[in-house]
Amino acid sequence: MMRVLALCADDFGLAPGISAGIARLAHAQRLTAIACITNSPHWEASVVLLKNLPDTVDIGLHLNLTEGRPLSARLARRWPRLPSLPRLIAQAHLRLLPLAQLRNEVHAQLAAFTRAFGKPPAFIDGHQHVHHLPGLRQIILDMVEHVQPIPAVRSTGRVLGPGAGFKRRVIEATGGRTLAAELAQRVIARNPALLGAYDFVEPNYQALMRGWLAALPPAGGLLFCHPGTRLEGDPPDAIGAARERELAYLGSVAFDADLAAASVRLGRVWQT
Repeated sequence: MMRVLALCADDFGLAPGISAGIARLAHAQRLTAIACITNSPHWEASVVLLKNLPDTVDIGLHLNLTEGRPLSARLARRWPRLPSLPRLIAQAHLRLLPLAQLRNEVHAQLAAFTRAFGKPPAFIDGHQHVHHLPGLRQIILDMVEHVQPIPAVRSTGRVLGPGAGFKRRVIEATGGRTLAAELAQRVIARNPALLGAYDFVEPNYQALMRGWLAALPPAGGLLFCHPGTRLEGDPPDAIGAARERELAYLGSVAFDADLAAASVRLGRVWQT
């Protein structure tokens, strides 16, 4: 039986090379979704790369609260620079987050997306999965329900695939399972499973992909990836080598062959 895989490239807008690599794959119909970071200084210049995309590619908002600077003045007064992921996770679970200022920030990032495209995002998720953290989760879901049409939300409650067992469990336990339950309760469209977690060190991305395709359930799933390249003047990127490997493989005939061998096709998997 043919299974369906949604393939979403994260971090569009973070750096020119990353955006260029993602746009290249999207225009070649190698992706089904793009998740955009709108508080990056490179965001506005990158938007033109997504003009005239195929209708098969959804464009969504990748809420960023762990890298760079806030977009909203209110949060910038509290946090001139966004915190690291471990710090954000700790503050979220200790109920120490400045929620009023964070509400202003997520709305500012949404507004930046809507200004760029003239319409709301098709889906919303979080850079480093921050959208499922306590406190933030409620702010984001309340915001989603006031957007028309209501965007889908990336569910992080069921993370499948080879290896990265500790990372997958951390994603589920820090808020993923609770988010999945709340999405079901609110009847918000979401992916039935999530794949793509790894350490960005493994050099054989094809082997990882084959494992993810084997783990894809009959109901389908969403695989998040981070393809990109580096252009002159781009900021330093801790996972730059992994981005290059992903870009090369996802644009290759080897990826087509692996999809066919696994009886998987690319497509949308949002379900309520």
